[in-house]
Amino acid sequence: MEIDQTTPQTFGSKASPWKTLAQYVLLGAIALVMLLPLLWLMGTSLKSPTEDIFSFPPRLIPAAPTLENFVKAWTSAPFAQYLLNSTLVAGLTVALNLLICSLAAYPLARLSFKGREWIFSAIVATIAIPFQIVMIPLYILAVNLGLRNSFIGLIFPAIASAFGIFLMRQAFMGVPKDLEEAARIDGCSELGIWWHVMLPSVRPALITLAIFVFIGAWSDFLWPLLILDDPNYYTLPLGVARLSGTFSLDWRLIAAGSVISIAPILAFFLVMQNYIVPSETGSGVKG
Repeated sequence: MEIDQTTPQTFGSKASPWKTLAQYVLLGAIALVMLLPLLWLMGTSLKSPTEDIFSFPPRLIPAAPTLENFVKAWTSAPFAQYLLNSTLVAGLTVALNLLICSLAAYPLARLSFKGREWIFSAIVATIAIPFQIVMIPLYILAVNLGLRNSFIGLIFPAIASAFGIFLMRQAFMGVPKDLEEAARIDGCSELGIWWHVMLPSVRPALITLAIFVFIGAWSDFLWPLLILDDPNYYTLPLGVARLSGTFSLDWRLIAAGSVISIAPILAFFLVMQNYIVPSETGSGVKG
C-alpha cells in the first residue's frame, strides 16, 4: 500500500514561534522564582559587615563582595570535621540503600511466591507514616543498643526505605524476561542474575535512588539532633545550627555556612544527573 505524499501531515508539526517563546518565558519565570532563595542566600553570604542585608528592595548582588564570611565561618567551627562526618554518613547510607533496597525489590518483582503482593502493599503503605511518629521508638531502640553518639546510630534508621524498594521493584519489572531466562540457561544463580543482569539494566533507577538518599541523608537535621550530643559527630546541618548560637544570628555567617553545606549536594546532583539516561535493556534480546 502506497502512502499519499500529498496528504498534509499535521502530527509532529512544529509549534508556532510565539507559542514556543511563551513556553520558554513561563519556564524561565518559574525557574527564577525557584532560584531566588538560593540567589539571596549566596548574595547574603558575600555581603560585607557594613552592608544592610534587609534593605528594600533586596539587593541580590552585593556592592562589595567579600569571602570574609566564609573564612570566619570555616575557622570559627570545625567545618572540616562536619564535612567529613556528613560525607561518611551520606556515603554509607547511599551504599546500604542501594544494596538492601535492590535485594528486597528483586524477589518482589521477578519471583513468584505466595503473599508477594501483600508484602509489597504493606511495604508501600509505610510511606504514609511520618518520621515523627516512629522517631521516639527509634530513639529508644538506639539508646538500648548503645548507638548514641556514633555513626552507626546516625545511619541505621535510613539503611533502607519503602520508597527505594518501590522504585527498584518498578525498575526491575521493566527488564525483559528474555534476559533473565538466558542467564538461567547459562547456569546463573538468582544472586548472579540480580548482580550481572538486573543491576546493570536499571542503572538510571539506581542513580535516581542514590541522589534522593544522598540529599536526604546530607540534609537531615532532626535525627542527628536527637541522637547526638557529642560535637565530634556533628554533621553539617548541626554545625550550621551551632553557628546561629555562636554569632547571635549573624545572618551573613549563617548564610556562608549554609552555602558550604549545600554546595556538595549541588555538586553531587550535577555530576550524577549525567548518568540518568535510559538503559537499553533490550539490546541483548534478539527478535
